[in-house]
Amino acid sequence: MKIACIGAGPGGLYFSILMKKAFPETDITVYERNKPDDTFGWGVVFSDETLGGFEDEDAESYHAMTEAFAYWTDIETYYADTCVRSTGHGFCGMSRKKLLQIFHERCRAVGVKLEFEREVSDDAEFADADFILACDGINSIVREKYAEHFKPSFDWRKCKFAWLGTTKPLEAFTFLFRENEHGLFQVHAYPFEVGDEPLSTFIVECREEVWKRAGLDEASEEETVAYVERLFADHLDGHPLLTNRSLWRTFPTIKNERWFHGKVCLIGDAAHTAHFSIGSGTKLAMEDSIALVEAFREHGTDDVPAALQAYEDARYVEVLKLQKAAQTSLEWFENSARYMHQDPLQFTFNLMSRSKRITYDNLKLRDPELVGRVTEWYARDVGMPPASDGSVPPPMFAPMTLRGMKLANRVVVSPMCQYSARKGTVGDWHLVHLGSRAIGGAGLVMTEMTDVSPEGRITLGCAGMYSGDHVRAWKKVVEFVHANSGAKIGMQLAHAGRKGSCHLPWEGDDPLTDNSAWQTIAPSAQPFAPGWHVPKEMDRDDMDRVRDDFAGAAIRADQAGFDMIELHMAHGYLLSSFLSPKANLRDDEYGGSLENRMRFPLEVFDAVRAAWPDEKPISVRTSATDWLDDAGGQTADDSVAIAAALAERGCDAIDVSSAGNTPESEPIYGRMYQVPFAEQIRHEVGIPVMAVGAILGPDHCNTILAAGRADLCVMARPHLVNPYITLGASVDYEYFDQRWPKQYLPAAPKPREEGQRR
Repeated sequence: MKIACIGAGPGGLYFSILMKKAFPETDITVYERNKPDDTFGWGVVFSDETLGGFEDEDAESYHAMTEAFAYWTDIETYYADTCVRSTGHGFCGMSRKKLLQIFHERCRAVGVKLEFEREVSDDAEFADADFILACDGINSIVREKYAEHFKPSFDWRKCKFAWLGTTKPLEAFTFLFRENEHGLFQVHAYPFEVGDEPLSTFIVECREEVWKRAGLDEASEEETVAYVERLFADHLDGHPLLTNRSLWRTFPTIKNERWFHGKVCLIGDAAHTAHFSIGSGTKLAMEDSIALVEAFREHGTDDVPAALQAYEDARYVEVLKLQKAAQTSLEWFENSARYMHQDPLQFTFNLMSRSKRITYDNLKLRDPELVGRVTEWYARDVGMPPASDGSVPPPMFAPMTLRGMKLANRVVVSPMCQYSARKGTVGDWHLVHLGSRAIGGAGLVMTEMTDVSPEGRITLGCAGMYSGDHVRAWKKVVEFVHANSGAKIGMQLAHAGRKGSCHLPWEGDDPLTDNSAWQTIAPSAQPFAPGWHVPKEMDRDDMDRVRDDFAGAAIRADQAGFDMIELHMAHGYLLSSFLSPKANLRDDEYGGSLENRMRFPLEVFDAVRAAWPDEKPISVRTSATDWLDDAGGQTADDSVAIAAALAERGCDAIDVSSAGNTPESEPIYGRMYQVPFAEQIRHEVGIPVMAVGAILGPDHCNTILAAGRADLCVMARPHLVNPYITLGASVDYEYFDQRWPKQYLPAAPKPREEGQRR
C-alpha cells in the first residue's frame, strides 16, 4: 500500500508512525511545505487524561514526549487585582517544535519518508497512491478541491488573538483579565519548557472592536508586543514577549459533513477545529490518527473506503462533542466582559465550569477547598444562613424570594403537559403527578401549560382555567401541595395559537381533521407547517378577547390559591408567535419591527399583572432564539430586549427556553444547552432568570447557580424519572434542613454523632 500524507503537522506524522508500525509493508511519504524546524506556535498542552491514551500506541514517542514535558496541576486566574488558584487538574506542555522533532525522529526510525520544502498544490500529484491523507490544516487545499463533497462550514468568530511566547517561568495554567480604555484583554498562558531557559505560551485575545479601538488592526508584530507588554507589565515581571509569526488572527470553527472522499481523507484542522481555550488541536489530531489506524487494522488496507467509513463513524460524534464543548468555551471568552462585575471566587468558578466539562461535583473532587470557598461565598451573597449543623449547603438549597413568595430552594419542576384533562378539568392524575413532585422537595412546582380558553388548547386533553369547574379542580391540587410539602405552586397560562387543534401525542401529535377540530388563530394566516391548519389572522376583536381570557384566567388562578403564575410566550404558541418574525408576518402596528411584534404580548402581560395580586410574582417563559442564525427568526438579542420590556412592566423572572416557532429551527442540543441564553438575559437585563434545557440533576443545578448563570433551575425529564430528586440530593449532600414529608422521615439524612466517621 502506498500512502501520501500532505502536511507534516502532529496528526499526519503521528498517523504515519502508527500506520507504519501496524503495516510495515506500507510505503508512506509525508510532504511538508516548510523546513523541518519552521513551525508556527509555541507550546502544545495536554491533560493527564489525554496522555494516558498515547503510551500504548507508540511507547518510544510517548516516553520522549514525557521526558520533554513541563508538568503542573494548578490553574491561576488573575482578575480584579486578585489571584484565585485551583488545584488538582493535571496538565503538561511542551514545545511544538520539540514535539515535531520527536515525530520526525520516530518516522525515520520506522521507515516513513519525509520530504520538506515540498509544496503540494493538488492531490492529483499522488494519483499512484492508494491512500491520501490531508492534514494540511485550516487552509486545506484538499478540502477546498472537494468542498462540494466534504461540505465544509466556517464560523469566523468575534475575537482576535495573537500567539506569543515569553521567557517568564509559569507554574500553572494562567488566565489574565485586564481592562483598559480600549476594553477587555485576556491571556491564556502556560509553561512548556522549564529549567535554565524557561519558555511559556502567552496567547492574548480580545473582541474585534477592542482590537480596533486599540489600533492593533494596523500594528506590526513589534507594536503588538510593545502594547501587550505595557498592558501586562506587572505579570511579566520584566520578561519579554517573543514572536513567531505572531499576527493577529480570527479563530474559525470548521466542520465538514464528510471527512473522506474515495481514497482521500481529512484529519485534524482540515476536518475540524476546536478552540484553544479547552486544550490542544494537536490532541484532537493525534486522537484522529489513533482512530484512523485502528480502522485500517479492522478492515485491512485493501478496502480503503470501508476503513475510512469506519474511521468517520467511530470518530464523528466524539469530535462533535468536543467541538460543542470548545464552542461553549469560546463563546464564554467572547462574552467575558459581561462577568467583570462578579466576585473573584464566582468569576473563577464561572471560568472553570464554562465548557460544562467541569461541574460543581467534578471540581469538588479535584479541588474541594475551592468549591468550599465558592459555596460559602454564594451563601453569603444570597443571604443564606448556615444549616442547623453549622455547614453551608450547596447553592441549590439556597432560598429565594420573588415578591411575597419565598421559595425554600432553587429547584423548579418544569411545566410538563400531561394531556389527561377532561374538557379542561384536571383530575387524579394531575393530583398525583404534581403532588408527588411537590413532596419530592422542589422549591417550586409549575403546572403544565394551562389554557385560557377552549380554543387555546393544544389538544382535547389539555388543562384549562376558563371555568368554575377548573378552579375547583385546581384548588384541590394546590391545597394538597400546600398541606403536604414546603413547595410553592405556580400555574403556567397559555394559548396554543396556530399549534392548537391537534391529536394527543400518543395518537399522532398531528392536527385534528374530524369534526372535533376547531379554528385556530395566529398573528398571521400562516400554518405552523405544511399540512397544518391555516389559522385565522387575528383582528383587534380577537386580541381583546384573548387578552381578557388571560386576565380572567389569572383571577381564577388566584381564586384557586396559586402562589405564582407564568405567561407562556415560548415554543411557538400564540404569544410566542407574535414575537417571532417567522410566524408574525403582519404589516400593521403588531408586526414588522421588534417593538411592534412585542406590542400585543405586552398588552396581555399588562392585563394579567393588573388582574393578579401585587404581592404575588409573575414569570414569563420565552423562546430566547429560533436557532436560525442569519435566516430570520427571533434572536437572543431580541429576547434581551423583550425581557427588558417585561421587567419594566413588573415581570419578576424570565423562564428562558428556546425554539418552537418554526419547524425550520435547528437547535444544537447538549447538556445545559439553553443556559447561555438565560445567562445573557440575567447579565444584560438584571432580572432573575430560570434556566431550563437538559439540566440533568443537582450537580448541574449547583454548577449553574454557583457560576451566576441563573437564579432558579428548571427540570422536566429528571423529575419524570425521579420526582424525589431534591430529597435525594439532600441525602447525597448531607443537608439536614430539607423538609421531608413526615411519612418519609425514616429515609431523611440524619446528623452523625460527634466523632462518628463520615
